Amino acid sequence: MPAETHVARGPMGPDEVFALIRERLAEILEVDESTVGLDADFTQDLDADSLALIELVEALEEELGERTVGFRIDDEDLADLKTVRDAVDYVVARLGAPSAGG
Repeated sequence: MPAETHVARGPMGPDEVFALIRERLAEILEVDESTVGLDADFTQDLDADSLALIELVEALEEELGERTVGFRIDDEDLADLKTVRDAVDYVVARLGAPSAGG
């Protein structure tokens, strides 16, 4: 196994999760990362369709599964994630990190 999959790190904070989501979403949507803001709406602001969101979920599960065994985003929860902030808050909560302001 590659060494980078064995990096021991603490839980990701909201800033790290946002950076990861922004990077993956920019790749999937083929846009500049600067266009992916925390308050961006997936469909209205970023023109992300359901296929793009599924790709994002798969990318996050793959990436975060290396940090947190069994990390998953439930299909039924996907409909509730309307903005980048929703996704960040959801992932942070699933990772067990303290949420921002909460």
